[in-house]
Order: sequence, then C-alpha cells, then structure tokens
Amino acid sequence: MKSYNVCLKDTAKTFTKRLFYSLFDCEQEEEHGAYLGRTFLKILKKLEIENGESIWKSFQAELPEIRRKLDLDAIAFEKNDPASHSLEEIYLAYPGFYAISIYRLSHALYKRGVHILPRMMSEYIHGITGIDIHPGATIDESFYIDHGTGIVIGETSIIGKDVKIYQGVTLGGISVAKSLAKTKRHPTIEDGVCIYANATILGGDISIGANSIIGANVWITESIPENSIVTYQTEIKIRPKNNGIRK
Repeated sequence: MKSYNVCLKDTAKTFTKRLFYSLFDCEQEEEHGAYLGRTFLKILKKLEIENGESIWKSFQAELPEIRRKLDLDAIAFEKNDPASHSLEEIYLAYPGFYAISIYRLSHALYKRGVHILPRMMSEYIHGITGIDIHPGATIDESFYIDHGTGIVIGETSIIGKDVKIYQGVTLGGISVAKSLAKTKRHPTIEDGVCIYANATILGGDISIGANSIIGANVWITESIPENSIVTYQTEIKIRPKNNGIRK
C-alpha cells in the first residue's frame, strides 16, 4: 500500500500563514525568513521536486512585485467598499483580501511548475474564507472581492484589471474529457467588469466584455460584448395581508 505525506497539510498551513505575515510585516519577515526557506525545501523534497533552492530564490525575487499588486488590490477594496474605514482594516480583517493574497503567492509558485504545494495553500485559505481560487488562474491588478463566501474561480480563468466579484460567483468549466485538461476550460473576464452575487459563467470560449455588469443569479454560457448589462428578471407576487380575509 502506497504511503502519502498527508502530514504535509499541517506543514503547508503553517508555511502559508507565515509567508503571508512576512509579506506585510517587516518584523515577521526577519523572524520567519530562515524558517520559510528551510520549510519550502523540506516540502519540495517530500514532494520529490528537484531544484528547490533555485525555485525558492526565483520565488523570493518576485515577492516585491506580488506585494505591489496586493497593495493595489487593497486600494481597490477601500475604494469600492463603503463599509471600510481604513486600509489597515482591509489588511487585517477582510477575508477577500486574505484569499487574494494567498492566491497571488500560490500562483507565483504554480507558474514555476510547483503544483501540489500551491493547491494545499489554496485549500487552506478556501477552508478559512469559503473562497476557492485555483492557483493556475490568471488575475490582473486591482481585484476586488466583496463578502466572498462561495466564490469559485477555475484553473484557466483569466481576469483583467479593476474587476469586482461578489459572493457566490462561479467562473467554471463545462465538463470535458480528462484528455482536454490542458485546454482553456474557464471564462475570460475583461477589464472593469462587475459580477454580482451568485452569477455563474461557464466555458473556456466565454468572454465577458470590458466594463460590463453581470447581475445577480444569471447563468451565462455565451460571450457578452463590452459595456453590456446582463440581468435575470423574475416575477414577484405580494400576497395581500391576511390573504384578503377579514377577521
């Protein structure tokens, strides 16, 4: 019977938290620096991935750019959420920002051919926030998630700049054969799009044009041109008080 290193789940959880802390806190960066490098090499060795040291150095070199993008994400949160009181509140208390942070870190590793560790990182943050972003997805600057619970963003999704997504949104793929795993299976969301709660957008050939608004609860399986507004209309009936019967 084959043995699997399932205890790495705990190691990856601690590694992910400390990596996040060190990205935004200079004291934490100094305290955890040696731990992060040592633990990263340990995880990759367990996963039988070679060239761990060169991957770690390359990843470290990208951290300032990741921090720059996350600062733009935080500004987008402050700009779009009237309930926010300060940037500090976003860094410390917003689950959507936490999920985006771990996504940007895991995506940098995913691009370097490290696949299992980024998935463990994304599943850790998924369990905390309810936000499921595959590390293979491509997400540009100033990304804003409001509330966030139930969001699913698939592996081959492409999201442009200044995109806003609300809770329950799915950027998913229509079922395909395993042999098509390397094809684009998830939608493209162009710059400036706003997608409201519980909208579902499916398919690798689907594109949502720039500056469009996708209303709540819609189901989309065909491309939408730029500057569009897509809504789902339902009939609402209000029952008369006491059902029209006098007491």
